[in-house]
Amino acid sequence: MGITARGAIARVPGAPVSIEEFTIDDPGPNEVLVRIVASGVCHTDLGVKSGTYGTEGFPFLLGHEGAGIVEAVGPGVSTPKVGDHVILAWRAPCGECRFCKAGRPNYCAASLNAEKRMRTLDGLTLNPVLGIGTFCTHTLVHAKQAIPIDHDLPSAQMSLIGCGVMTGVGAALYTAGVKPGTSVAVVGCGGVGDSVIQGAQIAGATTIIAVDLDPQKLEWAKGFGATHLVNPNDGDPVEAIKAITGGNGVNYAFE
Repeated sequence: MGITARGAIARVPGAPVSIEEFTIDDPGPNEVLVRIVASGVCHTDLGVKSGTYGTEGFPFLLGHEGAGIVEAVGPGVSTPKVGDHVILAWRAPCGECRFCKAGRPNYCAASLNAEKRMRTLDGLTLNPVLGIGTFCTHTLVHAKQAIPIDHDLPSAQMSLIGCGVMTGVGAALYTAGVKPGTSVAVVGCGGVGDSVIQGAQIAGATTIIAVDLDPQKLEWAKGFGATHLVNPNDGDPVEAIKAITGGNGVNYAFE
């Protein structure tokens, strides 16, 4: 029978977002219905809404960082289960493409998504941003996009893991492959930059240099694992980094 949900919909490029009711069909095979508890806000959604990434595919259900609770599952789904708290991941590797088989699932060419079973009340098929859609009360995703977490973890913080955190941590651990005992510079210490810092720390980097113009962001970066702080307002950041690294520079730099 499906349900009626409510969410932020971008109908045409550049137009104001509308808060509308929309319908969601019952989950199909390997799909789950999730009630959204918390959502992050990412600049990508602004780009989608404004048409920066193209004018095809509208209307979009905005949002792609979310955490919630599974309310229904489709045929063949054993994990997650109804009642599970989950983080939503827009990148769910297929396991079958050449990248997945080569051990590089972060480059998956056929990321798993639910079928397009969400529609506006006037019958238009909704495209959830990055196959997720989280600026809403409920969304439909592939079961592998819903990652179970402990019930006592805070949904607001957990929602950020689905994009910004995994982007930064993944850049350090998988794309760059930071090695133990190495040095890292992170230029720009917002959410993604701080996540790079965390990833570098997890990887075992011993010198992690945070570079930013904002003193508050530098202090936050220190809390995430930065060992040194560089503010370009205080002098040439390149020279500062050379001084920290004995004139060698860093092994890895992220911007």
